[in-house]
Amino acid sequence: MKQKIYIFIFTIGLLCFPQVDYAQVDPNKVATDDLGDFEDEFQELFYEALKQKGIENYERSVDALLKCIELDKSIPVLYFELGKNYNKLKNFGAAEDALKAAISKEPDNEWYLDALYDFYVQQEDHDKAIKTVKQLVSYHPDYKEDLATLYFRTKKYKEALKLLDDLDEEFGISYSRDAIRNRIYDATGRKKDQIKNLEDRLNNNPNKESNYLSLIFRYSENNQKEKAFETAKELLRINPNSQIVHLALYKFYLDDNNAQKAIESMKVVVKSSQVKPEAKRKVLADFVEFVGKNPQYEEDLVEATTLVSDKNDGKTLLELGQYYYKKGDKEKSLKYFEEASKLENENFTILKHILLLHIDLKQYKIAKEKSNKALEKYPSQPLCYLVNGVALNQLKNAKDAVEILESGLDWILDDPKMEIDFYKQLNIAFTALNNTAKAKAFSDKVEQLKTSN
Repeated sequence: MKQKIYIFIFTIGLLCFPQVDYAQVDPNKVATDDLGDFEDEFQELFYEALKQKGIENYERSVDALLKCIELDKSIPVLYFELGKNYNKLKNFGAAEDALKAAISKEPDNEWYLDALYDFYVQQEDHDKAIKTVKQLVSYHPDYKEDLATLYFRTKKYKEALKLLDDLDEEFGISYSRDAIRNRIYDATGRKKDQIKNLEDRLNNNPNKESNYLSLIFRYSENNQKEKAFETAKELLRINPNSQIVHLALYKFYLDDNNAQKAIESMKVVVKSSQVKPEAKRKVLADFVEFVGKNPQYEEDLVEATTLVSDKNDGKTLLELGQYYYKKGDKEKSLKYFEEASKLENENFTILKHILLLHIDLKQYKIAKEKSNKALEKYPSQPLCYLVNGVALNQLKNAKDAVEILESGLDWILDDPKMEIDFYKQLNIAFTALNNTAKAKAFSDKVEQLKTSN
């Protein structure tokens, strides 16, 4: 019976562990055994265990596996499956014992070790996880990075950095390992060591762009702006076609009052296919602020926005709309807000600017139509009622203005300024309707609110 059990487990094992090397087993032997007659109790119980696990009935799966173990205690996969089921049932002590039992019977099985390692990580038992992952390192170098992470979590920073250095030397620098390294430097406050590490990298490989960029960032973060600026200029010297470096250069040039160079860098950034949209938005936002103080460069700002008009996001267009509004160019401001609204049609802030600008520009018919649509979408926003009421008053439709304004009053919460605006418009509407008593009542409310606030 035992020989048949092993054959059966081997067959199931092919499904459970497709990456395990079974080259030492003769496949012809499996083919010639009569598995069709192998319908004993063990087989039925093991199938039942897998079936119950598949439908997440872990307790029944455990029961079936325990009965299998009663029939044969020597088969490692039974304990492996048992451990996984216990883990699902949150019976963590039993899960650990079962997984360790599987490993004791087959110490070189990577999958059993990995399951135990994963179990310890879930339990945040870092010391046991370290002990287990050290056994896994011989299978895959990737586990060394896991070990470095565990060293970091247990504050074994020296060991973690040593391991990261070894990995970098063997496999080259990677983003994920740099992330661990930077977390260690942040935790220990070893900024000088961090910069020294990056300087060494640059000296060892002076033609690699990423080495310059990392060092520029860390210099800037450490308030060593002159060194950051010099490093950026050096990168541009050795690689005149670099685009990413201009993300740093444009800001350095602005701080250095070199507007022309800043503009050139800014244009490289907004045209670059290598720069992410959010980074472009940040550059444009900075340049909008700069042009606000230096309006002689407005044409350059317009050109820059044209260069990325098909890639712009709503936030950039919103900032441009606000820039032109502050400048007093309401028509151009409205243009950018409307473009922003096409990209962010759920953004009420943009809609608010558009409605108010239509009123400011005396486009009352458009304001009425857009505020009507806005009321369907935002029935609890008092501003939509107010804009609609203002437009109706200006279009000499006082009766409808009263109705919409009185409806909007119910939605005002702790906003005296908004209340005053509503009362003023109601005063205008009732005056147009020759209802002097109502008009005076709302005029009095305006004065009362002004006095109390």
